[in-house]
Amino acid sequence: MNTAEIRTRFLDYFAREGHEIVPSSPLVPHGDPTLLFTNAGMVQFKNVFLGRETRPYTRAASCQKCVRAGGKHNDLEQVGRTARHHTFFEMLGNFSFGDYFKDEAIRLAWRFVTEELGIPAERLFVTVYEKDDEAARIWLDEIGVDPKRFARIGAEDNFWSMGDTGPCGPCTEIFYDHGPEVPGGPPGTPEADGDRFVEIWNLVFMQYDRDAEGRLHPLPKPSVDTGMGLERIAAVMQGVHSNYEIDLFRHLIEAACDVLGVRAGERPERDTSLRVIADHIRALGFLIADGVLPSNEGRGFVLRRILRRAVRHGRLLGAREPFLWRLVAALVDEMGGHYRELVEAQANIEEIVRVEEERFFRTLDRGLRLVEEAAARAEASPERTIPGKTLFELYDTYGFPLDLVADILRGRNIRLDEEGFAACMAEQRARARAAWKGSGEEAPPEALLAIREERGPSEFLGYRTLEAEGAVVGILRDGKPVEALAEGEAGLVVLNQTPFYGESGGQVGDTGVLEGPEGVFVVEDTQRPLPDLIVHRGRVRRGRLAAGGIVTARVDAARREAIRRHHTATHLLHAALREILGGHVRQAGSLVAPERLRFDFTHPKALSEEELARIERRVNDEIRRNLPVRTHVMRIEEARERGAMALFGEKYEDEVRVVEAGFSLELCGGTHVDRTGDIAVFRILREEAVGAGVRRIEALAGAPAYESFAADARRLARTARALRAKPEEAPEAAGALVARVRELERALAQAEARLASGALRELARRAERIAGVPVLVARVDDARDLRDAADKALAQLGEGVVVLGAARGDKAQIVAKVAPPLAARVQAGAIVRAAAEAMGGRGGGRPEMAMGGAPHPEKLDAALAAAREALSGALEGA
Repeated sequence: MNTAEIRTRFLDYFAREGHEIVPSSPLVPHGDPTLLFTNAGMVQFKNVFLGRETRPYTRAASCQKCVRAGGKHNDLEQVGRTARHHTFFEMLGNFSFGDYFKDEAIRLAWRFVTEELGIPAERLFVTVYEKDDEAARIWLDEIGVDPKRFARIGAEDNFWSMGDTGPCGPCTEIFYDHGPEVPGGPPGTPEADGDRFVEIWNLVFMQYDRDAEGRLHPLPKPSVDTGMGLERIAAVMQGVHSNYEIDLFRHLIEAACDVLGVRAGERPERDTSLRVIADHIRALGFLIADGVLPSNEGRGFVLRRILRRAVRHGRLLGAREPFLWRLVAALVDEMGGHYRELVEAQANIEEIVRVEEERFFRTLDRGLRLVEEAAARAEASPERTIPGKTLFELYDTYGFPLDLVADILRGRNIRLDEEGFAACMAEQRARARAAWKGSGEEAPPEALLAIREERGPSEFLGYRTLEAEGAVVGILRDGKPVEALAEGEAGLVVLNQTPFYGESGGQVGDTGVLEGPEGVFVVEDTQRPLPDLIVHRGRVRRGRLAAGGIVTARVDAARREAIRRHHTATHLLHAALREILGGHVRQAGSLVAPERLRFDFTHPKALSEEELARIERRVNDEIRRNLPVRTHVMRIEEARERGAMALFGEKYEDEVRVVEAGFSLELCGGTHVDRTGDIAVFRILREEAVGAGVRRIEALAGAPAYESFAADARRLARTARALRAKPEEAPEAAGALVARVRELERALAQAEARLASGALRELARRAERIAGVPVLVARVDDARDLRDAADKALAQLGEGVVVLGAARGDKAQIVAKVAPPLAARVQAGAIVRAAAEAMGGRGGGRPEMAMGGAPHPEKLDAALAAAREALSGALEGA
């Protein structure tokens, strides 16, 4: 039974048992500040379990994509070295929200494992929490599990909690017995850490609420949360011990072997590298498909670390050029049937991975040079050891783990300070734990969740009107519910219906007023802290605003109109980018405001002036066509079939809103103009890089675009007048002027060089001889480049010593140059240090050249005298 069939059987089985089949949520958990990535099936149901949210169903099942590679849940270093650790994995789970409990959950699980999958009962082992007599009775008396294949386990393994406080409860786990030929004993025994018994399914019974004092209070609606790793159960069904031997991984490993030109099964270390690559390409593909991009912080840093780890293992297998991106097609072939986002994002994933690989291969080349330098230092030392601090820098900065360094230096009799490296790693982990802040997203206030549950969702009326009446269903001040806001007080206001657009999808929130019989509330911003809750943020300007009252909500119409122009222009820009640059271009972020738009997109290099001009022209062509902008509500499958563009990482409902504007078709909940001609004009201001493989365009539409063109025209006219040319001739006139200035600068530099040479010759004549050596110690305040002047002066002297000083503003500088044959008798660094100390400054350098300075130009003459004295002592002493 292959992996895809197991996934399908699981979902079909629970659908027949009355469960709502819920699609996997994105790997980026929105609105949950405690998580960097979605790491379990229950994450998308967390608010349901906490009682903050209700769903139209009370039982559900899902196959959730998960990542454990950063923050509190990090299995990265174990991946490839064990049989069951992964960065990315799929979690099968069924959930009950106050519907069924222990009895039915256990029966459902047992029937699926023994009947649907056909696993013999004698190959299964069951554990329960040691105090959970109810679960024990169900397993032993009702299911009929053999008592010899049953154990009670303590709270450490069989009692689950969401945190130190909150929902919690006992677990029951099902293990698969691989047989006596595999080392290890049953759960609960001293031999439990062996590989014979493998946990395949964990059923959590959330029946308590733990308070701050640790007391357990029964929940009014006990719930069920289960999790079964798809990869683990696939290994059982396919008769293999390692997850990396299942069909899915076997095919990915075969693809990696083809790309790298190696064979699996020849050497253990080579197989470890192949497993790492096969695992990591899954994590890379799904993270990028969900909108995560390489960066130096947060989720992007974890993504970059995963990619670099895979590249390092590819290097161990002989890769000398980017190869990971070529495995994306194999990943899509394996998993694209269930996860359509992989198919839609394939070109983009390949491009981002390729660009990031190229960058890291350059970093690896620099790292290899550093390894050789460290090895040379070690070979020259009695200990023949590379210090732990150096090894850690190679790992942390250049991506060289100990095993890679050891492989490079194999046979050279160089010791690696592994203890020192481990200490540096421990310090870094401690810093990371202290700095980690989860996803960084702010969870909505509890009071807003309560309003949403009690009064229902906000109805958005702003597609068809900018003014409407609404009932005030909730008011918050400083995050707490209040009955009213007085004049001058700020707070949050929730209406049952509103024409105000809450910030989302890159479009900023509306502003305006809420006017009631008792006062006026000025809306300074509108937010959407929950997908279906719109919150007005502002202050009472006059009178008071009370809960339960009726207000007239008026959106700032001129501001909304400017936002609409920029939003539709953003869609046209996206379509033009894909048409002109290629299908790999995908949106990576946006800002739609009344005064401008900003659009981030995936592309590996800067755009040329010609490309920018073509894109700008293409958008304006669509504007001039003055086509109607239509919106359609349709099922997500139909939207995708029609080619509608969707945002990475967004979780869409079954029915979606599709905006059709000219040659653009996108899923979007924002507000738009009625016809493309309403945009009037579009202008690109700038294009720049914002990250690896991500570019940004800032642009204007409508009145701001016109004003920008007009302002440039006025500036051009002023420039033309200054150049005494016509506006259309200004570029050529400016070019001619620049060429003339450069010509004059060259002539001036040549004249100054001639003068300087003459001055240096004159200085050289003033040189004295100390112990038979020509010596020049002089002040040259007019020298442009003190070091260059010292070079030329020494050339005039031949084999001698030159010390020059100059005062520049509020600083003094000094330089010493020593002819190479004299470097054994006199050190330039020692001369400069003596001079710098006389000025209260610092200096130093090589034996043949050194520089120093101090913020005391008035002491320069004394510094030069000190330099001469030190020079005399060195030469005469020698």
